[in-house]
Amino acid sequence: MSPETIIAIGGGVIVVATLAAILAKKIPKRIKKNHYLVKWREIQKMCANKEDWGHAVIHSDMLLDEILIKKKITGKTMGERLVESQNKFSSNDSLWDAHKLANNIRQNAELKMDETKVKKTLVAYRQALRDLGALK
Repeated sequence: MSPETIIAIGGGVIVVATLAAILAKKIPKRIKKNHYLVKWREIQKMCANKEDWGHAVIHSDMLLDEILIKKKITGKTMGERLVESQNKFSSNDSLWDAHKLANNIRQNAELKMDETKVKKTLVAYRQALRDLGALK
């Protein structure tokens, strides 16, 4: 074999390996439903105590963001990732309201919440997790 052929084959292998690595980074990781079901149940347990409702909302928001990142949704912030993935959600407006509430809680720990609002928020997060395939 000539040196030119060996160099051409080596260059081809490098190009193919580089393309494979780039594609592997773009492909979303598989979602482990059982893992997220356990996390969701922990969030639900927080709802038993009224003082933990804010924590439940914030943890739901963080859980959704974790899944968006795992699914390789682009964006520097969760808000940007929500905009990028809004076509994946069956109840996008409710999800945005839930995300806004989570941000308000982060900014004001003393924010008063009523049970109805917390339930609507958690239902929106649960539906978003289902839409993304993290919950059954």
